[in-house]
Amino acid sequence: MGLIRLQNISRRYQMGTETIHALRDVSLEIERGEYVAIMGPSGSGKSTLMNLIGCLDTPTDGAFELNGNKVSEMDDNELAEIRNREIGFVFQSFNLLPRSSALHNVELPLIYSGMNAEERRKVALDTLENVGLTDRMHHKPNEMSGGQRQRVAIARALVNKPSIILADEPTGNLDTRTGVEIMALFADLSRKGNTLIVVTHEEDVAKHARRILRIRDGQIASDEKV
Repeated sequence: MGLIRLQNISRRYQMGTETIHALRDVSLEIERGEYVAIMGPSGSGKSTLMNLIGCLDTPTDGAFELNGNKVSEMDDNELAEIRNREIGFVFQSFNLLPRSSALHNVELPLIYSGMNAEERRKVALDTLENVGLTDRMHHKPNEMSGGQRQRVAIARALVNKPSIILADEPTGNLDTRTGVEIMALFADLSRKGNTLIVVTHEEDVAKHARRILRIRDGQIASDEKV
């Protein structure tokens, strides 16, 4: 059974008197260890799909299971718990605490999970080493390049050993060379068995994945293995 399983998922929003059909009857399975890119033009439904997979939203209709949990039936507290346990987020804008060191930024999810300080530091250091940033562990975000900041964000996403790394336009704020470095890091994480889902509108980012889903008008227009 897939790690992610969507069955006949629809998501509608009410905007005044108008009903917006963001997703229409989408069925999809993603296996553990897959590296998937989700593509689509603005307004296609790719962000809505990402929010559903990331447990930031729930469907209007249909069933969604994540790692055997029936997410579509959960309340807000249960969704928050499963987000913290199962999903590591990487954002275009990094979302790091500006006054905190790289090490403290990576430790944050472990503080919420209740791990003791000594163990927390060790796990965070190991994870920073994993992304090649131990020499920057005491630096604050404004003392690092964009690529280094994104590596800190990726380490923070990895530190809880989540089921999925969900990345939203992860190279959007980076120059081309740095973007290529970050995608090489993603490829390495994929080889190590991590499940990666990258939402992007850039073909050269998507081509690093091994499966590309294209969304159009709230439906999956194509699903191809690369």
